[in-house]
Amino acid sequence: MKRTNYSSGAVWESSVGYSRAVKIGGLVEISGTTAVNDAEVLHKGDAYLQSVEILKKIQTVLEQAGGSLADVIRTRIYVLDITQWEDVARAHGEVFRDVKPATTMVEVSRLIDPEIVVEIEATAMISED
Repeated sequence: MKRTNYSSGAVWESSVGYSRAVKIGGLVEISGTTAVNDAEVLHKGDAYLQSVEILKKIQTVLEQAGGSLADVIRTRIYVLDITQWEDVARAHGEVFRDVKPATTMVEVSRLIDPEIVVEIEATAMISED
């Protein structure tokens, strides 16, 4: 099966050696995504707005891969403070209310930048026509 790597253009993709997403056949795995643009953290400390921003980034790469948010079958959500779960869940629900992918939300002790409070990964299955 054909493998396609998708880049977000982040400078650290090359130095770390990863892609924003990888598609093999109809399967798309999307790397942990944060609300960072050009190395600047967006919506510092705001779990809801960071989640909204992250889900937009996930949508963009899925569209590049020929899919949509409706193709998402799994999300993994990492939060710094689990008491903010409702803010993250609200953003997730706004996008996935009808799709209802399998999901996990866990509290972690740290993310790569202290101003990032949520990180989301996704898996999608896009129909091959």
